[in-house]
Amino acid sequence: MTDVAPLALSSVVLTLPSAAGPVNILRGVDLHVTPGERVAIVGPSGSGKSSLISVAAGLERPTAGTVSLFGQDLAKLDEDGRARLRRGRAALVFQSFHLLPNMTAEENVAAPLEIARAPNALVTARDWLAKVGLSSRLTHYPHQLSGGEQQRVALARALAARPILLFADEPTGNLDSRNAASVADLMFALVAECGAALVMVTHDPVLAQRADRIIRMADGKVVEAPVEIGA
Repeated sequence: MTDVAPLALSSVVLTLPSAAGPVNILRGVDLHVTPGERVAIVGPSGSGKSSLISVAAGLERPTAGTVSLFGQDLAKLDEDGRARLRRGRAALVFQSFHLLPNMTAEENVAAPLEIARAPNALVTARDWLAKVGLSSRLTHYPHQLSGGEQQRVALARALAARPILLFADEPTGNLDSRNAASVADLMFALVAECGAALVMVTHDPVLAQRADRIIRMADGKVVEAPVEIGA
């Protein structure tokens, strides 16, 4: 595991156009994540949490400021370069699962491994589906799975390459309380197994309390000092 910070944001601004004029989404955000650290980002809807994830993962270019992912300045990379940088090292889990509907559970997990030319992609996919309790659902398509099962597949897909950093945007937001707790337990256990850092957006205060640190946002800014859990 490298000692380089997996993620560092400095004075990040994101301004997007709209019919009513420019909208300031992020207003000078700083964030530094250390190897293996678990960070929860909380705040009201519209505070910029999901936009922060998009900018940090290189899915959206900031208007100003610096985003460093694994020590690389994302501003110096084009879209393909950012995708190559993420491959096998950064993964994302979303509220709405984003599984490919025409692929089975094992194919959904294996697909990114095959793109990365990892050996034995299907075997690895089956191993990770076993880790999330879905050995009996390997050949099921997303529409044949419950919401909790779909998120387990998404979690297995994200972590099968053993990334250095996992971004999770409301990973339990579409689940009932029982499934949410189960998926959260799996996510934290598997992130620890991989030794990965976690940057997680959530509205759930119980889930946020499981992180090492809580960042609170409002109106596109960090609004108070980070809360160190257990300090």
